[in-house]
Amino acid sequence: MSLSRRTILLSGAALGAAGAVTGLPVAAGAAAAHRPLTYPFTLGVASGDPDHDGFVLWTRLAPQPLAEDGLGGMPDRDVPVHWELAADERFRHVVRRGVAVARTRSAHSVHVELAGLLPGREYFYRFRAERHLSPIGRTRTAPAPWTMPAALAMGFASCSQYEHGYFTAYRRLAETEPELILHLGDYQYEYAPDTYNVPGGNPRDHEGPETRTLANYRQRHAQYKTDADLQAAHAVAPWAVVFDDHEVENNWADEVPEAPDPEFPARRASAFQAYYENMPLRRTSIPRGIDMQLYRRVRWGRLATFHMLDTRQYRDDQACGDGYRDCAAASDPARSITGAEQEAWLLDGFRRSDARWDILGQQVFFAQRDNNSGPLTVTSMDAWDGYAASRDRITRGWLGAGVRNPVVLTGDVHAHWASDLKLDYADPTSRTVGTELVCSSITSTGDGADSVSGSHPWFAFNPHLRFQNNLRGYVRTTITPGQLTADFDVLPYVTRPDAPAYTRASFVIEDRVPGLHQTADNPLPSGARTATPSADPGQQTVQQETVRP
Repeated sequence: MSLSRRTILLSGAALGAAGAVTGLPVAAGAAAAHRPLTYPFTLGVASGDPDHDGFVLWTRLAPQPLAEDGLGGMPDRDVPVHWELAADERFRHVVRRGVAVARTRSAHSVHVELAGLLPGREYFYRFRAERHLSPIGRTRTAPAPWTMPAALAMGFASCSQYEHGYFTAYRRLAETEPELILHLGDYQYEYAPDTYNVPGGNPRDHEGPETRTLANYRQRHAQYKTDADLQAAHAVAPWAVVFDDHEVENNWADEVPEAPDPEFPARRASAFQAYYENMPLRRTSIPRGIDMQLYRRVRWGRLATFHMLDTRQYRDDQACGDGYRDCAAASDPARSITGAEQEAWLLDGFRRSDARWDILGQQVFFAQRDNNSGPLTVTSMDAWDGYAASRDRITRGWLGAGVRNPVVLTGDVHAHWASDLKLDYADPTSRTVGTELVCSSITSTGDGADSVSGSHPWFAFNPHLRFQNNLRGYVRTTITPGQLTADFDVLPYVTRPDAPAYTRASFVIEDRVPGLHQTADNPLPSGARTATPSADPGQQTVQQETVRP
């Protein structure tokens, strides 16, 4: 068979029938002992949490992925799943193989946690259950801890509401073949069909009711994983994932739900269980009731350390009833968005770091974002603005530790933003002490709209904000010892499939020079389609896209 690497990675192609081509053993009489499985790899494959000597391989068996009981149409029995890891995409040089058990109690998910591999290497993997062979995935180990890699191609994304559009942005990100992908939350949404709608109506519908039970969350994750574009992004590179709110419910805070709900602890435990079952996470993240260890570090040699944060599970309740408020309680030093233990872990990581770039992968807006042009400071109580003292401790922590290049990566707000970070946002002349890059949504809130750079009205009284755009998309970064380049990619529409991707703006952060330097601003050419007007203040109608070469 003549298949290119690109075809294998982006189409989910498998190389022939198990046993006949791959050398994976097929147990004699296995099909006779039980009713044979129909094709079970409908949810694709994934890898994650790379270290210098290993990573996690993931799949989940689900012949009928949308089954209401959340068990994917699997029989009530544990199933052995053979896995194989190779140094080439055609599996001519197999370096590891083994058998994992897909257990009924874990919705037949499989997590293979590997160690002892060579650092800085590309690998390919696949699974077999009975006579069925999975798609092929590509992954890699991180570089050795003492090395300084020449470059890392890393992309990050968030906020993929299945009902609001097609996941074309995931495929466009996959087509760039990144080495690492971060997902910063809202991987799936909890709403019942016809509840959270975009103008003109949702192009797709959720299966099942609002997610509250383990069966609901399993079914919802399965529906998202059936999307071929999302599968392509998982198959192309290892992921490091963190949740935000919609993996459970909107704007939850620790044990406080959005609205009073005595069943919330059980709901949270169910959501965490389903999240682990459907993500390429290490065994350290296996939930224990309502608790789940999610904050952790991914090190990429001495080039970068990614501090992956959890800003939901340990936070104090939002101040002043949530929403945008001028709220004195937001500055209360006793309040925290990370919790004391995670904050201490992060500050200790700053002190111990020898990385060129220390990067926070987290969920909600870090910089101040005041929406009031008058004397009041009106900010989002769900973001770090609602926990200003917590933000100040983290910022001073990286300064006190002498962190060389602090960069914060953010999702949540369904628009691209970029900002300089300050110690004192009330003083526009205060020095810049870090940088924040915020990715737009994959689909959430629908098509969005383009605007002239700098035209957002909040820029006038937030001079540290440097860029905003309300089209959907993701951010691609190239990290080298000397600089971090960020390309803000956008799609002109998501309510129809197969949109092209376009780099709307590019910024550079220079080593030891905190803050953004814009290198490209690519306004969309006039004379083409108009997108749905944005719900975000100050946006203008879209013009037209140019396809990335």
